[in-house]
Amino acid sequence: MAQVTGNRIFKSSFGKFQFAIDRGGTFTDIFAYCPGGKTKVMKLLSEDPTNYADAPREGIRRILEEETGIKMPASVPLDCSQIDWIRMGTTVATNALLERKGERLALAITAGFKDALHIGNQSRPSIFDLTVRCPGVLYEEIVEVDERVVLQQEKCQLQKSHPIVVGSTKEKLEVWKAVNEMQLRQDLQRVLDKGIRSLAVVLMHSYTFDGHEKHVGRIAREMGFQQVSLSSEVMPMVRLVPRGYTACADGYLTPHIKRYVKNFSAGFSGGLEKMKVLFMQSDGGLAPSEKFFGSRAILSGPAGGVVGFAMTTYNEQAKMPVIGFDMGGTSTDVSRYAGSYEHVFETTTAGVTIQAPQLDINTVAAGGGSMLFYRAGMFVIGPESAGAHPGPTCYRKGGPLCVTDANLCLGRLLPEYFPHIFGKTEDQPLDKDATVAAFHDLTIVVNKQSLEQKGREYVPKTPEEVAMGFIEVANEAMCRPIRALTQAKGHDTSRHVLACFGGAGGQHACSIARSLGMKQVFIHKYCGILSAYGMALADVVYETQEPCAHTYSADNFQYLDARLGELTQQCCEELQRQGFESENITTEPFLHLRYEKTDCALMCTAAKKPSGGTAMTHGDFLSSFLDRYQSEFGFTITNRCIIVDDIRVRGVGHSAVPLENNIMQADKPPQVEKVVEVFFIGGYRDANVYLLENLRNGHVIPGPALIIDKNSTVLVEPDCEAAITANGDVSITIGSGAHRIIGTELDDIQLSIFSHRFMSTAEQMGRILQRTAISTNIKERLDFSCAMFGPDGGLVANAPHIPIHLGAMQETVQFQIKNLGNGIQKGDVILSNHPSAGGSHLPDLTVITPVFYGDQPKPVFFVASRGHHADIGGITPGSMPPHSKFLSEEGAIFRSFKLVENGIFQEEAVTEALMAPGKIPRSSGTRNLQDNLSDLRAQVAANQKGIQLITELIDAYGLNVVQAYMAHIQANAELAVREMLKEIALKTRERTGKTLLYGEDYMDDGTKIALTVDINEHEGSAVVDFSGTGYEVYGNCNTPRAVTLSALIYCLRCMVGHDVPLNQGCLAPIKIVIPSGTILSPSAGAAVVGGNVLTSQRIVDVILKAFDTCAASQGCMNNVTFGDEDVGYYETVAGGAGAGPGWNGRSGVHSHCTNTRITDSEILERRYPAVVLSFQLNPGSGGNGEWKGGDGVIRELLFRKNLMLSVLTERRVFSPYGMNGGESGQRGLNLMLHADGRIVNLGSKTAIDVVPGDVFRLMTPGGGGYGPAADNQAQEKASTKRLPSFALRGSVLDYTRKQESA
Repeated sequence: MAQVTGNRIFKSSFGKFQFAIDRGGTFTDIFAYCPGGKTKVMKLLSEDPTNYADAPREGIRRILEEETGIKMPASVPLDCSQIDWIRMGTTVATNALLERKGERLALAITAGFKDALHIGNQSRPSIFDLTVRCPGVLYEEIVEVDERVVLQQEKCQLQKSHPIVVGSTKEKLEVWKAVNEMQLRQDLQRVLDKGIRSLAVVLMHSYTFDGHEKHVGRIAREMGFQQVSLSSEVMPMVRLVPRGYTACADGYLTPHIKRYVKNFSAGFSGGLEKMKVLFMQSDGGLAPSEKFFGSRAILSGPAGGVVGFAMTTYNEQAKMPVIGFDMGGTSTDVSRYAGSYEHVFETTTAGVTIQAPQLDINTVAAGGGSMLFYRAGMFVIGPESAGAHPGPTCYRKGGPLCVTDANLCLGRLLPEYFPHIFGKTEDQPLDKDATVAAFHDLTIVVNKQSLEQKGREYVPKTPEEVAMGFIEVANEAMCRPIRALTQAKGHDTSRHVLACFGGAGGQHACSIARSLGMKQVFIHKYCGILSAYGMALADVVYETQEPCAHTYSADNFQYLDARLGELTQQCCEELQRQGFESENITTEPFLHLRYEKTDCALMCTAAKKPSGGTAMTHGDFLSSFLDRYQSEFGFTITNRCIIVDDIRVRGVGHSAVPLENNIMQADKPPQVEKVVEVFFIGGYRDANVYLLENLRNGHVIPGPALIIDKNSTVLVEPDCEAAITANGDVSITIGSGAHRIIGTELDDIQLSIFSHRFMSTAEQMGRILQRTAISTNIKERLDFSCAMFGPDGGLVANAPHIPIHLGAMQETVQFQIKNLGNGIQKGDVILSNHPSAGGSHLPDLTVITPVFYGDQPKPVFFVASRGHHADIGGITPGSMPPHSKFLSEEGAIFRSFKLVENGIFQEEAVTEALMAPGKIPRSSGTRNLQDNLSDLRAQVAANQKGIQLITELIDAYGLNVVQAYMAHIQANAELAVREMLKEIALKTRERTGKTLLYGEDYMDDGTKIALTVDINEHEGSAVVDFSGTGYEVYGNCNTPRAVTLSALIYCLRCMVGHDVPLNQGCLAPIKIVIPSGTILSPSAGAAVVGGNVLTSQRIVDVILKAFDTCAASQGCMNNVTFGDEDVGYYETVAGGAGAGPGWNGRSGVHSHCTNTRITDSEILERRYPAVVLSFQLNPGSGGNGEWKGGDGVIRELLFRKNLMLSVLTERRVFSPYGMNGGESGQRGLNLMLHADGRIVNLGSKTAIDVVPGDVFRLMTPGGGGYGPAADNQAQEKASTKRLPSFALRGSVLDYTRKQESA
């Protein structure tokens, strides 16, 4: 028998059993294809040691026993003669990574870089988390390998001669130091003596020259290491840190996986040799057990679900792309398929960045177990999860209210049809009574707080309305990552099918599809076990990849074709060794391409239609690259070289796998099991209940209805219609739904939903800006913010959360309203950057668009985008001079400049303004005019997207309603801050007997920053008074008022401790006093560039000191710039974070007002005339205490030619303070180790000429300690704080983290 699906033919085997298994964290799902064509489905607990040792083996045993009638005792190995194959996806690797339960591991790394993986990219994962909780590294011991190779540079002026080697990329390298074998053996023996047998090896530039790594690997294996993971073999891609993480993950997880496979194998007589056993890899392909490695196993389980929905939902004829929506107990996975799998080649899971092909699966913190909170007048979902234990309230374990409880309360889950596995005896149904009682209690709280806030006109909510509110908010929260995933690459979200699977997704599918504008939901009959079913549909995949450094040009086509041919041959030979015939093998070549001087590389396959001189023998990769770049970013760059970073071939061995037979045709109406009441907006509705197993092909079921399977419940909402397909799947057509009238009065539920909508608008503006901008700063570093404002210019929503931008744009918008008044006309767009007009520093250009609606005479709202432009003129390249004394020296100035007037972009006028600084002696106009103009156009386009989205909201709800909710959200933020201030006042009065707070600290030049906070504990208000602060300085550490406001909002958000809308409401309860003429309120012509990057940190230190929150962090961004007329490089460098009550400060991380990522050492050495000699922690530089401050870092740069070095730093004179008896952190130090042997202290701010051989040693400050030093018991407790039990991941998360690290 053969069945055809798309272009693939599947053959079903009648002779033996075939098993596809997904071993998840909670449940193990099994799909079995039995002799004769029968299928069998089973679900078991993954861990049940009292009944079985291994869930997959137990499931196989039970099915074999049931189908053959032969008793098979659990204690006896299974006879595998009746098994054709087993395919498995497993979370074994992911769980080991999350729980840090892999193999004991040591790291061997180039000397000088021992802490490189601890520091990582130096950004912190959550910018408002003062504890800076980061997952620990995977290794226990470090071996510094005394060796060094350096890329050869033509313009290098170092007078040294070294042996030359040629790397695999054809780049030449100098061997500055061969491996010190004697020292290496001593260090490795020390590791072996501690019982560690797994080693990860990562040496500088081993992606292209692997000789030293192989030498270390040979010695390690000789000495007895059982697992040696060489980064050059695991994934030979440039960048030391992610390649090192990947090698560590491989060394940490591969032995763990091998142990699991060995134990699984022991359950079968003769092991696994007599049958085909394949494991799902992160890229969606299967691999035999001996090729299943740790670094390729992270997404083993979820990958099966992507294959499952891709192969069952996507239609080759219609070509409608599909969004996969896998909602489980603790989280939801979102992915996309449009005819080919979407891969990412670097993503972070559980704090570990993996360089390996992985399906782009985005995991968000919203699942059936996500906890429900009513907080400061808002309905909040998660991110905390109750997990499986204790689970939701209805699980009978005393758990909190969760999303599952809300569905149960509303009648969308029926206990009688849900597995009876709860209670002490594990045979009880879901406890609906407990859930209803808990919602009754929560409703009392909601109504009490709402009545206090809104007065007599408030109409109390019922428990069902409260539960329904949480469902609405949960649905809106899950829509945001789906919008982000599609629109990030230029796709229309509404033009997708929603493929819903997982245990919890069926209750939400219709609402989410309707909210996203989708017209169809597809739910496979195996939706409850689709990841397992996907294993059955998957192919075997083998990939080869190698680095490259050639340009994509006709001169190099012969070389590229030869390498692709060699890699293709390797793939084919490996798949043939696995038993595939040549006709069942296909290969696909890829080139990893990027424009020169950018970091945005795209993995491209060849275009289907080769064209002329851009095509190689293997196809036209250029056309493919340009089409994708245009699609994702909205433009291409002419006359720019394209670099080939990597060459890759994906080989696929097509499997003969089973597909389901058609079900019977319907010959009578569907059988209604019962009629139940289900709550929807507006009240209860009668809903028919159907069992999926009793439905037939052609049955049509109008909503409202419940379709129930053994493993899932599907809610068909009113105005939707479900149809049963020939295969027994459920296809739901989504109707428009009843029009809902929403008034202007405050409704808590709508408040939460509008909050998500407004934030989503700001996020989508950011996506458009990133896609259409051209500069590295905006496109790749994501140094920008987008926001929307009410008609009074008050901030409503701001995304993303770059700390120094928080709230600052509000000052800019309100200045324009006041300054221009009626001069703001329809068709105008305003450009501003002046500090007195709400600017932060001149390179941050803010583009503001007023929005007129209908016949309204004045703007009904405003949108704005602020982007950091790499250069806008001034006395130094980069427009951040260390010694500027006047604002005019820092670049072009715009106060209320009409960038667009009457709809016309004023290119000539803005060009003149950008070049104007060149009229000042020693100064220059912008050095990158075209990038400025392109990025300004991108900012205008981003604003236009915001206008479109908010206009759609106004069209749907009415102008009065949208403006009312803008005000409601601001009022809600005010309420959250008032509650926090009351709490702080209470604690302060208990501790000191008063509610007056004070803090002060000093800049390195002796300028004092003083703060008095007087809290009214009854109103929850405060006067924040900076009187006593020092005068404006003759230098550039003066700080615009907007930066002070940003620092204050940042501190308030950190102290609140949970998400609140960050808008003008945060500052409503606070009166701010900043005396004119001080460093915090300078004159209009004062230089300010250092205020934005340095003084801002001291303001935060003073605020947190006054509130007695935590010890000082490093208090500096450590700005370092070097360059000449040909090249320029800028970085900020990490230091120590301050300790606080209950936590140690993190070492080697950015804090507070910056979170910038650092350039990887290999990239720096590849592109710039410098060598990184060391980058490691400075032990002991953190302040001692009951809780210890984080250590700063030591960073050494060796210069290879004559350059100018600029340093702009702080905390070189005054130490970061300790708190409550904790000691201060060490001050920073800037040293120049001259080539002639002199060592010079450069001070905190300088510009100096350097010569070849000079070394700049940067020692950054440590964080202050907290509490008097005592024993270390508390420190141990702090270090074991649990991280989330699931891994947020995917391209959407990586984008957000990257944007928060701009």
